[in-house]
Amino acid sequence: MKKLFYIKLLLVSLLVSGLLCLSVVPLFAEEEKPTGDFSVSALSKYVWRGQELSRDSVVIQPSMTVGYKGFAVNVWGNLDTDPYVASYKDDSENWTETDVTLSYSKTLGLFNLGAGYIYYGLAGSSENGTDIHDSQEIYVSLGLNTLLSPTLTVYKEIDYYHQWYFLLGISHTFELSKMVSLKLAATASYLLSEDEETYPEYNDDAEPTKDKFSNFHDGTLTASLPIKASQYVTVTPLISYVFPLSGDAKDEMKGRGLTTEKPSDRDSSFLYGGVTVSFTF
Repeated sequence: MKKLFYIKLLLVSLLVSGLLCLSVVPLFAEEEKPTGDFSVSALSKYVWRGQELSRDSVVIQPSMTVGYKGFAVNVWGNLDTDPYVASYKDDSENWTETDVTLSYSKTLGLFNLGAGYIYYGLAGSSENGTDIHDSQEIYVSLGLNTLLSPTLTVYKEIDYYHQWYFLLGISHTFELSKMVSLKLAATASYLLSEDEETYPEYNDDAEPTKDKFSNFHDGTLTASLPIKASQYVTVTPLISYVFPLSGDAKDEMKGRGLTTEKPSDRDSSFLYGGVTVSFTF
């Protein structure tokens, strides 16, 4: 496991090195060519769909996307510098997740259309010793080129955690100068479980029941400040606040929390921040 960890860490280092090297190579746009985005985020917490996946540690999240004529491939990873609980099969396994996304997007007048497939490669085992299962999703999205850019994305789990996840997002960017912008974004979600075993509803004591979860889930407010360091490099400080949108979601987010406190005493909302450095061409 240590060998695997160091291999993955090497890949992250190569990604960062590539980002720095490419930033000094002149690129010329003569005709339509493949596009690329290389980024690395350092965040104070990893929260995914209202679930607290890290605590009291910095997470490093490298990402690489290559696109051509609407098609794109993205590889994303998460490295937890200090896992809060011994939730992985090996203490040295700080690399907790590797995701691969295949997507296609197209703009038709007022509409932005998208569809894709996501593979979530998850490491280790949960706090209670049960295995964490990899998962797969397909999704479709519809956005409007109007004020606040509203976008609805529907995700369907097709592997282990049988559920639907509906996500509505809005955003707006204020240009403060030629180099600096302020972007404000908000999302709201609804989660519909098809399996009470893999995604149950939780009771008032934040303990799983034998019912399926079906309710509004998590909301997110994010403020970011993209700064164009050069033509290709952008540095983006950001801060996010995640909170439950229903009583059921509050119980569930507590029940799936990481702290060693009893479930009903755990947090159900999270404030975190960090910075992303990206190179785009």
